[in-house]
Amino acid sequence: MAEMEKRTAEEVPEEEETVAGNAEEGKEGPPKEESAEAPDTAAADTAEEAEEEGAGEEPGETEEAPEGEDAKSWAEKRAAKKQARQDKKTDALREQIEQLEDRVKRQMAEFENFRKRTDREKQAMFETGAKSVIEKILPIVDNFERGLATVPEESREEPFVDGMNRIYRQLITELDNIGVKAIEAVGQEFDPNLHNAVMQVASEEYASGVVAQELQKGYTYRDSVVRHSMVAVVE
Repeated sequence: MAEMEKRTAEEVPEEEETVAGNAEEGKEGPPKEESAEAPDTAAADTAEEAEEEGAGEEPGETEEAPEGEDAKSWAEKRAAKKQARQDKKTDALREQIEQLEDRVKRQMAEFENFRKRTDREKQAMFETGAKSVIEKILPIVDNFERGLATVPEESREEPFVDGMNRIYRQLITELDNIGVKAIEAVGQEFDPNLHNAVMQVASEEYASGVVAQELQKGYTYRDSVVRHSMVAVVE
């Protein structure tokens, strides 16, 4: 009997140590909980889709038909309202596109007018410069003609005279190639746009008002007069 009580007394501390150990393990803290900070992506996507679907709806408009009204008829009216709003937006965009197209067409037309005007100005400047050069060359042509006109007929085959005559013909050919033409005068009706009358003469060959004599040859360049012909007109 005494041995049983001794054995029981020895076993009790072991049980107390076990309970104490469990208590110490419980002091380590509550069990860790999983973090709930991850966003609910599914709920966010659903809200975004609902917002997109209701973007074209007017405030206060509901999905369900009011009491006493047919659901089909209400759906048709609602669809018609949505279509009207969509048509209004489409018309506004179409009008904006037409305005932009009109602006682009106007700018293109202005640029085309600017290009044509610039080309005309360049052409006018070129012709002005060409006329200035031609006016300086014409006195040289006059001197060639005066000099060759004084050469006797028997001396025209001489090398020097033949060389001068060739240079003169070459000069006239090049002037003709660039558009310089001699003005016809003798036997033509007097034209103040082409002729410059410096005197009047009596003539049995030509009628009154006709050019009877050319004192200085005139020239045109591309249908514009570079130098008027100096002429004598029949009285």
